[in-house]
Amino acid sequence: MKKMKKIITFVLIVFFFINCLFPKTALAITIKQEEDMAREFMRVVLKHYELINDPMLVTYLNQVGQKIVAAAPPDSFKYKFHLIKQNTYNAFASPAGNIFLNSGLFEALDNEEELAGILAHEIAHARCRHISQRIERSPKMNLLTLAGIAAGVFLGMGGAATAASAVTVGSMAANQSIALAYSREDEMQADQIGLSYLTAAGYGGEGLLTALKKIRGKQWFGSEQIPTYLMTHPASEARIAYIDTWIQTHRQNQKQQSGKTKKDNYNFSRARTRLTAMYGDMDIALINFKAAINKQPDDPMACYGYGLILDRTGNRKEAVSQLKKALAKYTFDPYILTDLGRVYFMDGQNENAKNALKGAAAIASDNPRTFFYLGRVNTELGELTEAQTAFESALKLDPDYADAYYFAGKAFSKQGKPGAAHYNLGIFYQKTAQFKNAVFHLKKALQLIVIPSKKEEIKDRLKKVRRAQAHAKREERKKQ
Repeated sequence: MKKMKKIITFVLIVFFFINCLFPKTALAITIKQEEDMAREFMRVVLKHYELINDPMLVTYLNQVGQKIVAAAPPDSFKYKFHLIKQNTYNAFASPAGNIFLNSGLFEALDNEEELAGILAHEIAHARCRHISQRIERSPKMNLLTLAGIAAGVFLGMGGAATAASAVTVGSMAANQSIALAYSREDEMQADQIGLSYLTAAGYGGEGLLTALKKIRGKQWFGSEQIPTYLMTHPASEARIAYIDTWIQTHRQNQKQQSGKTKKDNYNFSRARTRLTAMYGDMDIALINFKAAINKQPDDPMACYGYGLILDRTGNRKEAVSQLKKALAKYTFDPYILTDLGRVYFMDGQNENAKNALKGAAAIASDNPRTFFYLGRVNTELGELTEAQTAFESALKLDPDYADAYYFAGKAFSKQGKPGAAHYNLGIFYQKTAQFKNAVFHLKKALQLIVIPSKKEEIKDRLKKVRRAQAHAKREERKKQ
């Protein structure tokens, strides 16, 4: 009987795996159309919600996600993983491989296995083209407009219908947008495919199971209390029972695969600690981390979180003390060192800040915030050439780092380089949608900079700024 159960489960997985790779209805949408939908989806996300662009968090999320993607067959799209500052339980996949996770759900998870389970499930939705198929089945709807509605459904608070009403683009009916929520068949297929990806990546299926049970535990009485995840990802008892059965029948294979991967929950704990302390509710975080310190004064993660939340409250002296306690255990952690350097800088301890930040940069040279704060320290110390180099390093790592352009502009100004100063300030104001100021500084840069290629680049940037400025004015008139 057990052998027959295993055979049936295997056949089901193979069937759904083949169906995922070759979904009939998805073939009507081209790769380009799906990429267009993804851009519109992202535009709506950025308009209505805040992405958390913290290097540690984004890097860690993508490391886990890419590990799962690497274990799956090749796909047409490059997968990217994003963290949304939203205190609701949700995760979702847009067309063309963008995976989104709400900060509220991340905070509720307890280990990397649970995080991997959620991400694998969303990767499976994306690879099976579930959203693309649903859009393709709605011929009366404009694809790009529908992508905007989908963003409202998946991101919304208070249930799918409310979200659709809040973010619907154009005059689409709410009942059409609700149809974009995943079907139970979609969910079952994503579970089956996602579980196979998890095993191949060296994870077990228990993480997905415990995460779903945790989300379901948030469902209390009325529909308004149902987590968003359950509105768009039906977590039926049948799904949970299926995953539990799958785990039991694949126990031996999971043990073999898991044995190939060293389990270390440090990176998860550090990321969740930082997320809670830096981006969660400040009052709640302060109470919780203080309680954790009272319970275990030498727990490095408690010290790290308490140090970060104390910095948010302005108590930098004590914040430094707690961060140093965390470093006593994790001496070579470049992220904690960067945070210590940042707090030193904000407290006016520039030499200490410089030493900490240079140490962090020597250990890991991939964190733009390390170089950003090093540039600011160098500027304060009058080390303007070093500041310029640090800001350039930050912008090389993150070309969209708006504040780095601003302080680079200030450093160039102090060096007596007005052309470079206006150029960097112009980009800062462009990226922060202060278009009038952007035009002023870019025109000044155009007058002062003599390099032909740079002048052409500034002219092109000015055109983009003016188009964005005109679009913003049209949108403003529509609201009036």
